[in-house]
Amino acid sequence: MIRASNIQKFYGDLQVLKGVDLHIKKEEVISIVGSSGAGKTTLLQILGTLDVQSNPKDSELLIHGTNVTQLSEKQLAKFRNEHIGFIFQFHQLLPEFTALENVCIPAFIKKTPKAQAEKRAKELLDFLGLSQRYDHKPNELSGGEQQRVAVARALINEPSIVFADEPSGNLDSESADNLHKLFFDLRDQFGQTFVIVTHNQQLADMADRKLTMVDGLIVNKEVVV
Repeated sequence: MIRASNIQKFYGDLQVLKGVDLHIKKEEVISIVGSSGAGKTTLLQILGTLDVQSNPKDSELLIHGTNVTQLSEKQLAKFRNEHIGFIFQFHQLLPEFTALENVCIPAFIKKTPKAQAEKRAKELLDFLGLSQRYDHKPNELSGGEQQRVAVARALINEPSIVFADEPSGNLDSESADNLHKLFFDLRDQFGQTFVIVTHNQQLADMADRKLTMVDGLIVNKEVVV
């Protein structure tokens, strides 16, 4: 699903990633842990094509069989929209739109017909226990409900892989536990691959593999039993 080799990232003279190698299989749930500043979010953004490595000619990044470093900006945007979903700590929902409208946005960008997009969005919201929240705007939803809307939005285009950056970091413990279990239900139900950056040890230990980053490198690839 993802094969990365020698991924480096510099910000000026500061080297944040120092040659990361990584192989993630289809339908794996991977957690990435490490102290602040270890390079976790930077790696996630590069793997998710939101950022680019500093050494594209000396590295490789294959996602779903595609070498994304060879795509034009327009091709990359299309690839991201069709194959990748994102879940962020602070939801990134648009406040002026309802839950249903927020979920539909990536489908509309893909030019999915409105009726088809709304049907799929309602199916996802129903699956996530939000069948009574279609017409509610973000400020009318709890934190846990907002995060589940964000999960539905990430899944609307049936992506091959979902990247999550501290997805439960802004939730109470009960909502966080529910979200953690949800990821595995989604993997089992829809066959997605999940790559999750987290400081939550419980979530990290639930993953199929836990990757620990120290000073810009992955230092272990622990299989969680």
